[in-house]
Amino acid sequence: MKDISLCIMTRELCHELYKGWENDPDIYMDMDLFEPYQYNENAVNRYFDSKQDSSRVLFAIIKDDKPIGEIQLKQINYKSKECTLSIHMQNDDVKGHGYGSCAERLILQYAFNVLGMVAVNADTVIKNTRSQHVLEKVGFQYIREADGFKYYRYVR
Repeated sequence: MKDISLCIMTRELCHELYKGWENDPDIYMDMDLFEPYQYNENAVNRYFDSKQDSSRVLFAIIKDDKPIGEIQLKQINYKSKECTLSIHMQNDDVKGHGYGSCAERLILQYAFNVLGMVAVNADTVIKNTRSQHVLEKVGFQYIREADGFKYYRYVR
């Protein structure tokens, strides 16, 4: 699958990923909040620590032994067997090559086959048409639009 794999995110991978990070203006509803990204070791440590809880699983998207993005299943609810997908690619150099689509297919397999989910939800900022295209390409169904977001669902 496009020569990428998923690996549970470690602190070291997180730092490697964010050393090459670029903020994407397409994911900001309010452009007044947008600013260029600058690597900060303490900020990355805080970010990594904030993702360590039982309601999520965070993976690094790996290509050629290097992290090129992150993908996670969050809001995991084992009772309803649903969760929410979130993906972010490192920078424009790794976008538009199918890596995000491949990563989403891999995480869906994990959600259904390992976690036993029956549905995976996702949302995008309305102006993020690239993300919407990827979700639809992978098989997510558009559900609704509200409060500046488009909502999607993939049911096994």
